[in-house]
Amino acid sequence: MTNVSLSKNELLALDHQALEANLTQISLQLKKHRHLLATAESCTGGMIAAACTDLPGASDWFERGFVTYSNAAKTDMLGVPAALIEQEGAVSEAVVRAMADGALTHSRAHVSLAVTGVAGPTGGSEAKPVGTVWFAWCVNGQTYTEMQHFAGDRAAIRAATVRYAMQRLLGWLPA
Repeated sequence: MTNVSLSKNELLALDHQALEANLTQISLQLKKHRHLLATAESCTGGMIAAACTDLPGASDWFERGFVTYSNAAKTDMLGVPAALIEQEGAVSEAVVRAMADGALTHSRAHVSLAVTGVAGPTGGSEAKPVGTVWFAWCVNGQTYTEMQHFAGDRAAIRAATVRYAMQRLLGWLPA
C-alpha cells in the first residue's frame, strides 16, 4: 500500500470536481422537471449562486440568488419577520426556513435552498459556536431543514457549506 499525500491545492481541486459533478446532476434534474432554483444565502455571501452560475447553461435552471447577509436584508428581500430574527436569532431553524420560503415567494423558482450560519472567526457563542450552519431546502412543497457543525477557518466553513448544501439538494430532488 502506498501512502499518497495531496497538497492543499490538489485537495481543493478534488472538492471542486465533486461539487461540479453534483451541480451537473442538479442541473439535469431541474431541467428534466422544468424547475428553477433560487438561493438565499447569509454566511456564504453568494458562493452557492456563484457555483451554480459557473456551470455553462445555468440560465436554464438557475433563477436567482439572494445574498441576505444582514438581518435587514433577510427582512427586506425575503420577508423574514424581524421579530422572528430577534426571537430565534439569525442562525436558527426558524429563520433558515423563512429564508427558503421567502426565496420561493420572491422569485419564479420552484425549488429553493437557504443557508445561515457562523463562519467565524468571531460571532460564535456557546449555543451557536463558529462552524454552526443551518440549511433549508424547499422541494415539491416540502421544506427540509438541517444543522451542521463544520470545522476549520472561515474559508473552510464557507466551502463546506456550499458543498453540503448542493450535495443534500441533489438528494432531495426527484429523480
